[in-house]
Amino acid sequence: MVTRRVCLVGLGSLALGSGLTGCFPLAATGMVVGALSISDRRTTGAQTEDQTIELKGFNRLRERFKGDAAITASVTSFNRQVLLTGFVPDEATKAEVGQIIGRIENTKAPIINELFVGFPASVTTYGRDVLLTTRAKATLLDARDVNGNLIKVVTESSTVYLMGVVSPREAARAAEIISRVPGVRRVVQAFEVITEEQARAIDTALQGGKQAPEAQGKTTTQPAVPPVGAPQVTPVR
Repeated sequence: MVTRRVCLVGLGSLALGSGLTGCFPLAATGMVVGALSISDRRTTGAQTEDQTIELKGFNRLRERFKGDAAITASVTSFNRQVLLTGFVPDEATKAEVGQIIGRIENTKAPIINELFVGFPASVTTYGRDVLLTTRAKATLLDARDVNGNLIKVVTESSTVYLMGVVSPREAARAAEIISRVPGVRRVVQAFEVITEEQARAIDTALQGGKQAPEAQGKTTTQPAVPPVGAPQVTPVR
């Protein structure tokens, strides 16, 4: 599950060297855009709603901040939990973006607002982030003790964000794996954490060709498990 950005004026202008100014990132899964995965721990309904939330977020930010090159906010939704990444010029704008996205139907509260306050990343930095996302995802897929297909990877200025419906063990192991990827400066867990029993029940249903039951992640303050809305940072090794 990788991240890409779509410029408001179209991909053609980006190819002509216009850069990323005036663009709003749009997150997408690593599969064909619009397709639903039958091996996903989210229900098909949740997968569809995630795509809808991301599209609505893109449109609402475009309408509110049209033409403002200082704002490059990206909306990523996983099981209706929304992660905001990118850059805004000040704290007031960061808060406003969070409020706009938080008003979208079916989003879970609170929004994980990881927007950086400062100048937008350069095209070179964005290119490095794309490569780092690809490298991180490939590393997860190569791991034998965690299912990389369950985890969405988002990268912003060498900070890697991990999303997914996972058990505490899977969350910790995935973060450890990514912390060892060359070029990663910071790992932020933005997982929805479920119990080992819930994870096994969902996986068993999926293996039997059944619809995945609705995942019910719990918010916790235990250090080993990142509470929803308060991502856990994993030290880079």
